[in-house]
Amino acid sequence: MKKRSIRICALLAATLMMATGCGSAAETATTSSAPAETTAASEAPAAGSESASGEKIKIEYWHCNADDQGGKTVEDLVSAFNESNDHIEVVAKYNPDMYKGLMQNLQAEVATGKSPAVVQIGWAFLDYFSNNFSYISPQDAIDKYDTEDPTFLTGNFLPNVLELAVNSDGSQVGIPYSLSNPVLYYNKDLFKEAGLSDEGPTTWEQVIEYSKTIKEKTGKYGLYIQEPADNWATQALLESNGAKFITKEGDKTQATFASEEGIAAYQAWADMVADGTALNISWDEGMQAFNQGEVAMTYTTIARRANIQSSAAFDVAAVNSPVWEGKERAIPAGGCFLAITAQSEEEQAAAWEFEKYLYSIQSMAAWTEGTGYVPPRKDVADSPEGLKTFLKENEMMKAATTQMDSVHPWTSFPGDAGLQAEQILLDTRDQILSGSVTAQEGLTKAQDDINALLGN
Repeated sequence: MKKRSIRICALLAATLMMATGCGSAAETATTSSAPAETTAASEAPAAGSESASGEKIKIEYWHCNADDQGGKTVEDLVSAFNESNDHIEVVAKYNPDMYKGLMQNLQAEVATGKSPAVVQIGWAFLDYFSNNFSYISPQDAIDKYDTEDPTFLTGNFLPNVLELAVNSDGSQVGIPYSLSNPVLYYNKDLFKEAGLSDEGPTTWEQVIEYSKTIKEKTGKYGLYIQEPADNWATQALLESNGAKFITKEGDKTQATFASEEGIAAYQAWADMVADGTALNISWDEGMQAFNQGEVAMTYTTIARRANIQSSAAFDVAAVNSPVWEGKERAIPAGGCFLAITAQSEEEQAAAWEFEKYLYSIQSMAAWTEGTGYVPPRKDVADSPEGLKTFLKENEMMKAATTQMDSVHPWTSFPGDAGLQAEQILLDTRDQILSGSVTAQEGLTKAQDDINALLGN
């Protein structure tokens, strides 16, 4: 039996034991976007939920995890939860195009008068989501449906982690779930063939030089930087050179990525694509190229760790996100938080019970092992029931865990500009990397367009 299957079986057994104590919720719930009072927890599940007819309540869980980025683990966790209780059935729904695609689908679903119960919301859409959708804050859900465990939040999450899901109005919109940061994976076999050190590069300048050497010595591409439907990796590349995606002064927020530092970093990437040392293709294609040994380095999320380990046909390693010479590492927190968008009382109660299950030590450990995400709960890494043994044995995770002090929030454009701003940046990426505009031209126009959206 594979390790992940063992973990899920253990999780199911533990959950079955906990589920015997579930009751039913009867308190009234209202949707809210007010600030939550964050507060420690037992591992006992929340109060149970039953439909008036006594049948299982069916709720939907919307996620963005493709099979090669946690999708199989989502299925395992949902299956284990469904088998552990007799009153809730969770249906997992995959949304392509990452968090932007989910937001667009959620917008369309709500327009029809329907809503899923639990959704993954990417950090870049924190303000957009809270400004445009109805949800119940996690502490409100606890106060209404889990009165025996009122301090679940502060008892299990560090304040700075909880703050990742606090919007610009100070409201606790959800609970951090998937935490990631970008790392550089590299093919040690190709490095050896090219006569390079197998320790891996530490600076972007080294990445550029190594890529040229790899192209000359092996004919392979040197680098692929992830290109999904978001600008997370782009933010890391630019801000590690001293740029700032947005700048806040009082009540005014401005896009400021078209600085000298931001333009220089982006142009360096475009130049690599132009000279054939870097690839400019879709994320799925790029990861396939890396796993097949066609590209020596890939800059992507630690959440791809499990897939890379199981798919790479070579000796693979990972190092910290590179820095630019003389600059400090600055990388955005990737991943998402979970928000409850269920509208009826019984679905809200069921949604909280499912959420609390996902945040148990066992579930969090299974999620990390199946993906590579850093667990947001503060006690998972050191628990024998969690990741204590796994982290000792898995060297690649160190690339992410040893740079957490350089992590800051993923840029979330305020107001209603979130989706449009993200699309402007995606279109700009295509234009710059295709060579149709320079980084200076593309970033300057994108910055002006986004600031116009923001009313600047």
